[in-house]
Amino acid sequence: MTVDLSRMDTPLPVLTLQLAAIRTTSVSAKCAFALDAWLIQHPEVPVATDADYPAWAAALAARPTYHRTKEAS
Repeated sequence: MTVDLSRMDTPLPVLTLQLAAIRTTSVSAKCAFALDAWLIQHPEVPVATDADYPAWAAALAARPTYHRTKEAS
């Protein structure tokens, strides 16, 4: 029997987040996973970036312990 995964209603990243939420006992992690899943399903939602808050981004980058993510470079 073959299963056609392309017919699934939920995208794989959302399923992954739902499984992670089931496995954790942390309430804050469950909330974060739920928000991430919602944002994946609603890409039109505006999300703040460093350009929206240049003074904050510059202050954060000036800290000696700050490490930029690979995506931002």
